[in-house]
Amino acid sequence: MSTRVGDQAPGSPDGELDRGFFGQPRPLANLFGVEMWERFSFYGMQGILLIYLYYSADQGGLGIDQATATGIVGAYGGAVYLATILGAWLADRVLGPERTLFYAACVVMFGHIALSLIPGLAGVGVGLCLIALGSGGVKANATSLVGSLYAEDDERRDAGFSLFYMGINIGAFAGPLLTGWFQKNEGFHWGFGLAAVGMFLGLVQYSIGRHRLPDATRVVPDPLAASERIRYAGALVVAVVVVVALLLVGLMNAGNLSDWVAWITAAAALAYFTLLLTSSHVTAVERSRVWSFVPLFITNAVFWSLYQQQFTVVTIYSDERVDRDFFGWEMPVSWVQSINPVFIIALAPVFAAAWTRLGPRQPSTPVKFGIGTVLMGLAFLMFLPMPTGANTVSLWALAGILLVFTLAELFISPVGLSLSTKLAPASYRTQMVALYFLSVALGTAMSGRLAEYYDPNDETAYFLVIGLVAIGVGALVLLFTRPIRTLMAGVH
Repeated sequence: MSTRVGDQAPGSPDGELDRGFFGQPRPLANLFGVEMWERFSFYGMQGILLIYLYYSADQGGLGIDQATATGIVGAYGGAVYLATILGAWLADRVLGPERTLFYAACVVMFGHIALSLIPGLAGVGVGLCLIALGSGGVKANATSLVGSLYAEDDERRDAGFSLFYMGINIGAFAGPLLTGWFQKNEGFHWGFGLAAVGMFLGLVQYSIGRHRLPDATRVVPDPLAASERIRYAGALVVAVVVVVALLLVGLMNAGNLSDWVAWITAAAALAYFTLLLTSSHVTAVERSRVWSFVPLFITNAVFWSLYQQQFTVVTIYSDERVDRDFFGWEMPVSWVQSINPVFIIALAPVFAAAWTRLGPRQPSTPVKFGIGTVLMGLAFLMFLPMPTGANTVSLWALAGILLVFTLAELFISPVGLSLSTKLAPASYRTQMVALYFLSVALGTAMSGRLAEYYDPNDETAYFLVIGLVAIGVGALVLLFTRPIRTLMAGVH
């Protein structure tokens, strides 16, 4: 029996929607699982990465300047999302999305192994490069595979992405707790090693169930011709040589990595928008939908430039400003990173149920984007009344701020993932997902750059200005919702 992608899951009766996983298609369970373990390893490592960079040698760290360390973390985070371009290209031109996801997850695992076994900055360089490249392939293709399970007009889509997002956050919750415990009791490299184990478990789980995905996910949409292989291989060699040369002459260094990632991301996004808006394979309706994504792309970048400061400014804030002492026991810094996932796990099903119940009456995507960005700005303003001084801020107060982070995230992040699959031209489905992740890459790189201006001893201006800018951007999207929806050409 043949199965149309997005209409029925494999094995479901003709004419019936597959509702075998909480009302969603059964293959969603497998994608839920592999992304959960990948996020376990990703956030588990990231929860201890910044403090590994700036902690002194006697604390097990590398002793890097704090501002430089935040820039490295921001650049790495941006590179993860920037690498979705390569992951999407491999899926569309070489391997197909399903195989690209599997091989990319293997690369992620090797990156964590490198971090755990190779000492010093060499391990950081090799490990973060491998994890960034692999995570880019996982991100673009996992999202694309989830989108392939639904028809364009299937009102379960946003709810399905919310459940998928809950799987991400189960991993994001458990990862920092366990790697943080190992880091505090056994050392940083044990924490990085545990992240590698988590990714291995994800690969085992995915291998068992990958055959259930629609056959179309193993098809290469636009296979690379033999005559093109040499050209692309040559371009890859040139790119590597250029990067090495920039590093050798000092134009690219640890202090300005986030700037390089931000500019490269902006250039890549401009190139992608130009491609999609001028391609002869894109219809007039599809072109209008791509135009509608331009203001949402900018809004998303602003949102993530604040949200991703959980791994830079909020980590430093937790380390230096938050009282983490419980009856003489000090909670590991990385455990603060598990607060947001707890809220996601609790609230994602609520949001999914709300969007399902409201159906066509739910707020439009531009409204959700606007609300999410305004809430993100308000979360930063909530830092302003906190007491000053070292270890004076209540952990419960920080948890309250992170709750607002979570509400903002649920309005914009799973919705943005879903939107990228709905607005995508037929010939560029996975690459449209990559374009969405470029907005996250830009925001993440900017978060590292902005964090360099954060001063725990004089933080009022920092939180005030950034919070007000985000509120202003969100308000503009709400104001221009109608013309954006017109350009979306029927997509809600």
